[in-house]
Amino acid sequence: RDAAFRLVCKMKCFLSCSKVGDPRPGQPYKGGNFCAFLPDNREGQKTAVLLKKAFEQGLIFQIKSFNGEERVTWGPIPHKTSWDGGKARNGYPDAQYFREVCTVL
Repeated sequence: RDAAFRLVCKMKCFLSCSKVGDPRPGQPYKGGNFCAFLPDNREGQKTAVLLKKAFEQGLIFQIKSFNGEERVTWGPIPHKTSWDGGKARNGYPDAQYFREVCTVL
């Protein structure tokens, strides 16, 4: 894609059991594949550092129930999961994204 972007987060979460604080502790949940994008500029690099810290603290993902099944989903921290499409599609351009993500972090 556009050379001004770099892949920030590409993860695969595996099947596991939920823990205390999750919707149904002790129940198995399905993992998933996740990726997010940031521009390769000063704001993007600063945000990448903050997102890495949030990941290390276990804040990036959460477990939610969907149709009686537990699944890993993105947590409350906003991520850009598309190269384009604007804010409505979790992509760029989105003039407010860095302000929003830094407010949450």
